[in-house]
Amino acid sequence: MGRYILAIDQGTTSSTALVIDHQLQIIGKQTIDFAQHFPQPGWVEHNPEEIWDSVKEAVKAVLELTGVVPADIAAIGITNQRETSLLWNRKTGIPAANAIVWQCRRTSDFCRELKQQGLEELFRKRTGLVLDPYFSGTKVRWLLDHVSGLRERTDRGEIAFGTIDTFLVWRLSGGKAHVTDVSNASRTLMMNIETLDWDEELLGHLDVPAEILPDIRPSSEVYAETSGLDFLPDGIPIAGMAGDQQAALFGQACFDSGEGKCTYGTGAFLLVNTGTEPVASRNGLLTTVAWQLGEQTHYALEGSAFIAGAAVQWLRDGLGIIKSSSEIEQLAASVPDSGGVVFVPALTGLGAPHWNAEARGVIAGLTRGATAAHLARATLEGIALQIHDLVAAMNEDRGAALHTFKVDGGAAANDLLMQMQSDLLTVPVVRPRSVETTALGAAMLAGLAVGFWEGLEEIRKTWSMDRRFTPQLDERKKQELLRKWQEAIGKT
Repeated sequence: MGRYILAIDQGTTSSTALVIDHQLQIIGKQTIDFAQHFPQPGWVEHNPEEIWDSVKEAVKAVLELTGVVPADIAAIGITNQRETSLLWNRKTGIPAANAIVWQCRRTSDFCRELKQQGLEELFRKRTGLVLDPYFSGTKVRWLLDHVSGLRERTDRGEIAFGTIDTFLVWRLSGGKAHVTDVSNASRTLMMNIETLDWDEELLGHLDVPAEILPDIRPSSEVYAETSGLDFLPDGIPIAGMAGDQQAALFGQACFDSGEGKCTYGTGAFLLVNTGTEPVASRNGLLTTVAWQLGEQTHYALEGSAFIAGAAVQWLRDGLGIIKSSSEIEQLAASVPDSGGVVFVPALTGLGAPHWNAEARGVIAGLTRGATAAHLARATLEGIALQIHDLVAAMNEDRGAALHTFKVDGGAAANDLLMQMQSDLLTVPVVRPRSVETTALGAAMLAGLAVGFWEGLEEIRKTWSMDRRFTPQLDERKKQELLRKWQEAIGKT
């Protein structure tokens, strides 16, 4: 067996290839950017060929960088931007049109029509999701309705649908495998999260033919082998797949119910493993499949804060009070507290559990004594307080408190923010040694499928921590902070 796993992390703005060894060490990493296309306001597209080219170039570059020969690769794992959707010709593999990206809002009117038909509760119950342009189902319908001749070609059996994971496996296998995994399928509005199969009634409401859909498979198994490529030899197992946030949850070794992770990027994504039964949210969170290993499926609750690192970017680019994002920690730490300043970073509305698209940012508690340092500290507190609200909603939905909270993403490097998060959640916050948790999750899933690792316990022992933050804030001060936060939320 080869000594390494090749992980492909296909993201919204770039594709990254990583070589990972048995100790979960990253031997090499190469990232290739690709173009974003904005044909109209609110529309976001990718050219699938540009995505494919970026993946090829990233793989070639990381093998050249590391000197790893393909014979040393035990398996390939894939993780991907989740809801981005595309259609292609089954015989030629040529895309029928540009992919519609998860951020694209062009199907807002169709989502509104479905809601007006009283279908939102049906979709929520069957899929765990809300009717929103974010998800894949309405994107597929749009492509079928608006790309000339596509419905007719579909009726003739010429067209295949996939999210990016499906497209990459198709290309890597030379068109031999048309598959997705349960985690990606659970983000389409088309899969029943109880049966783990495409739901015919929902497909009828979306007007999407079942014949174009891929087979839904577990997150860790050999789907196919590489075939007919000019940058990899034939015969390398393609053996693990998960959507990016679920892959990060797995990569953080959150294998048990009650373990959760938060990825702090432009926004913040919080997922908590809820075990082998889906938990319906009463607080506007999403119920999603985390992964499937063999016959066992794990589910998760997911919530996101629209603005996290973007609030720091606003201080840098909009107000100019810091020159680089990394400066905020030192500035915020120069004062003992925020001096009564509260910043609700609702710059693009509020997500769960508030769900107010019309909300706008609020800075409250300003006095003559307020300084840039107080605003910087209030910004970090605002990020941490949003996550506190998400965790509180998840705890209420689960009927149990979170007991492990792991962090990753760019802003997780900010020690002050992580300490604030631990103080507000009253649980330890654990930062891993490697923040490439998304790619690690894909590698782990692929490695398990081919016996590179024997099981989850071996991986758990290999996973390593960088730092553990424990609660230190006085309870009275915490409650006062939460009270002021709720007051400020009411002003958004």
